[in-house]
Parts: sequence; C-alpha cells; structure tokens
Amino acid sequence: MTGYGRGEAADSICRVIVEIKTVNNRYCDIQIRIPRLLSSLENRIREQVQKRLYRGKIDIYVTYEVTGADAMQVRCDYQLAHAYADALRRIASAESIPDGLNAVQIARFNDVLQIEPYELPAEQTETLIEQALSDALTALCEMRSLEGNRLAADIRQRADQMLTQYESLGRLAPLVAELYRKRLTARIQEWFGDESEKLFSEERMAAEVAVYADKSAVDEELVRLKSHLQQLKSIVSLDEPVGKKLDFIVQEINREINTIGSKANDLSMVQTVVSMKSELEKIREQIQNLE
Repeated sequence: MTGYGRGEAADSICRVIVEIKTVNNRYCDIQIRIPRLLSSLENRIREQVQKRLYRGKIDIYVTYEVTGADAMQVRCDYQLAHAYADALRRIASAESIPDGLNAVQIARFNDVLQIEPYELPAEQTETLIEQALSDALTALCEMRSLEGNRLAADIRQRADQMLTQYESLGRLAPLVAELYRKRLTARIQEWFGDESEKLFSEERMAAEVAVYADKSAVDEELVRLKSHLQQLKSIVSLDEPVGKKLDFIVQEINREINTIGSKANDLSMVQTVVSMKSELEKIREQIQNLE
C-alpha cells in the first residue's frame, strides 16, 4: 500500500528526522538512505521496519543536524599555516621587505581555517533515531490502515457480487442436462424424422443424457467455490497481514471457476463465468496493494 510517515526527535545537541515512503509491491523491498556517519545503524533500522511492514517498496530517509552550541567547528590546518608563513618570510628576506607577519594575515589564506559541522558519533543519535523511526512508522501505518480498510471494503463488495453470480450458476447447472436432452431430441428429429423413435429408444436417450450430465456436472466445484468466497470475505476482515493468504485463496477460486467454465456447455453459464473472472481479476489487483 502507498503511504507516508514522518518522525522527528531532538535533544540539546541534535535533531533527527526520519521519513518513510511506501508504494505498492508484492514483496518487501527496503531502501535506506542514511548519512555515512550513521551507516552502522542501517541494519537496526531495517530490522525495526520489517517487524511492522511486510509488503511494499519502502524508502527510508534519515537526516540529522546539530543544533547545540557545538553545531559548527573551526579547524586550523597548522601545517599549511606554517608553510604559508615560511614562504612569506623567504619572500620578505629575498626582497628586503620588513617581516610584519601575524596570525590574522596567515588565517586569511585559503584552507588555513575550515568551518566544519560537528559530527556526532552514531551511539549518541541511536536513541533519537529509534524514537523518530517509531513515530514515522506509526504515522505510516495509520495512513496505510485507512487505505487498507477502503480496499478491504471493495474486495468484500466484489466477493458478494461473485456469491450472487455463484447462486446464478447453482440455478443454471441442474438445467443443463434437460437442455441437452431437448437439443439432442430436436437434432435427431431433424435428421431422421419419423424414424427417430425407432432408431433411438427412450432408454438410449436417457443413457446419452446421463453420460453428458456426468461430464458436465459442477456440483463439487460449486461447493468449493462458495467455501473459498466465504473464506475470502472472512480473511480480508482480519486485523493482521493477510496478503499472502488472500493470494492463495484467489488462486483456488480461479481454479474452480476455470473448471466450471471448461465444463459449462450453456451460454448463460459461460457468460456468468466470464463475469466472475472479471471480478476476480479486480480482486487480485486490489490484493497486491494489501499488507
């Protein structure tokens, strides 16, 4: 599921910000962007995220800034300063220039003084990162939960539609054999006319219809289909990660629908099967967005 969460934690020295963005993905793909100084905490961050997120492409951004009095440090390159001083003295001596060097003059040369941000050791920011990460995950999960509820409601609605279509199949299936009998009788009458009753006895006709009815029977498939649809509605309502369970149930539903479609020799049943497959595909797409 898509989502965004942000967490922030600070003390008297620094402030840490953690941002998490997620987009739909069948698997769990975590990418962490963290300052080099804090890279030792990357595995710990990954472990904490995996405890709460199970699916999606997850991008995590960690930033920090020093806010205390030591936020910036001035460093002096003494070796470079001495080199400048020696060079200037040699110039003054060679040109008979009075030597009036002082520290202020030397400090004005490039790279003698450098202003650098204070680098905090990772252990000093670990607690702050954990707090900011926890807040970011909580905000993210709240957003994903809202989307999950919306997707779950849509899946339940489509499952109800498929149960209605299942009822239609249940009414049509028993009629298939009788429709076959009528079509077969009409065809024989067309081919053989008045001789049809002599060539095809009632017993033979009944045997033909019985064989056809056995081959086209979908009673068992319908029982399993109803059970799977009810499981689908039940699982999607659970307050836990259900993505993988739903993947399996959808595969089973698809298998039963395909079997019914291959056995159906009735236009109305075929049309119903096609409609059910369309609904199931929409459910499959929605499931990819669920945790």
